[in-house]
Amino acid sequence: MFNVLKKSFEVNGLMELSRKILSIKPSATLAVTAKAKALKADGKDVVAFAAGEPDFDTPENIKQAAIKAINDGFTKYTTSSGIIELRQAVCDKLKRENNVQYDPSQVVISNGAKHALANVFMTILNDGDEVIIPAPFWLSYSTMVMVAGGKPVIVYTKAENNFMLTKSDLEGAKTDRTRAVIITTPNNPTGMIASLDDLKVIADFAVKNDILVISDEIYEHLIYNPDKKHICIASLGKDIYDRTIVINGVSKSYSMTGWRIGYAACPPEIAKCISSLQSHTASNPNSIAQMAALEALNGPQDSVEYMRQQFKKRCDYIYEREESIPLISALKPEGAFYLYVNIEKTIGKKYNGEEIKDGASFATILLENKLTAVVPCADFGTPNYIRLSYAISIDDIKKGMDRIEEFIKELK
Repeated sequence: MFNVLKKSFEVNGLMELSRKILSIKPSATLAVTAKAKALKADGKDVVAFAAGEPDFDTPENIKQAAIKAINDGFTKYTTSSGIIELRQAVCDKLKRENNVQYDPSQVVISNGAKHALANVFMTILNDGDEVIIPAPFWLSYSTMVMVAGGKPVIVYTKAENNFMLTKSDLEGAKTDRTRAVIITTPNNPTGMIASLDDLKVIADFAVKNDILVISDEIYEHLIYNPDKKHICIASLGKDIYDRTIVINGVSKSYSMTGWRIGYAACPPEIAKCISSLQSHTASNPNSIAQMAALEALNGPQDSVEYMRQQFKKRCDYIYEREESIPLISALKPEGAFYLYVNIEKTIGKKYNGEEIKDGASFATILLENKLTAVVPCADFGTPNYIRLSYAISIDDIKKGMDRIEEFIKELK
């Protein structure tokens, strides 16, 4: 019997792996970062606009909390959904900053916000269920949906609408299999922030069609436009609160990307299922990192504001430089730490005989000739765009923008 089963799963003499997993492409962001690091390791002076993480160190009080946890022997399993103290701190934060009330039983702490998202999709989707994803989007959303058995429905938003979903966008994407819509504000890769009116359109659609909203708010503290503020869609009323899953974490605001602590706040029946799933797949979040995250949420917040101010200076500079360079264009970022650049006018032009065909070829030729790494955005749903992270020093930003300007002016 085993041989019969084995034969049915063989391809070219090898046992076949999961078709879902084989369909996954490596992250474009991580691929560019890896190539840039390899060039740096060879002694090349590479400027990398690729990383999606703050370049600041984790604040000292947070590191000391982790050290204390180790010294106190807090190194064992915790409850699968995270320690009660951290879940309560998340509830306090959501009430204090976002005007939404949650009980700790509605919060699940996970190994980063990415893990929280994967848990959510695995929990809410049956095979063939659809999730509306507005493009441009963070590239992992669509892969997570597919791995969970769902179908990503990509909706292409427009720059003239600040890349926000409209009522007609949503109505045009809806089918009887629509289960959820995901939103990201501030957005990766565009840096745009959803207004109250933008959120009302999505909330009305979700309530009318009885679907869920997954609200990724990981960049909420990094806002630079004084006329914009972060609004949690769950705060707009009970009907949308009951249909919202809030995703957040400590990675961006507290420069804790490697600590891997994120969370989902959601209706209690969903939280219970996520906790059950996580108990079988990850046991629990890292105990030491949980204590560090507890200090991040409950401790002094001056480091958050310091980083925000530094990012704003970089944002202003990189946008001003981009605006002075021919053939490329961008909206000024309102939050996060990315500049989302349209390179369509460079397509068809050549650098030393190599033709630019899209954002991917632009990025490759730029890196090879000017040692400057940018992220091509085909995997974000927009092949004629690139993303520049300004989570790097201002000196590197200046050097990198000089190289990009030189590169573009040398195109034939």
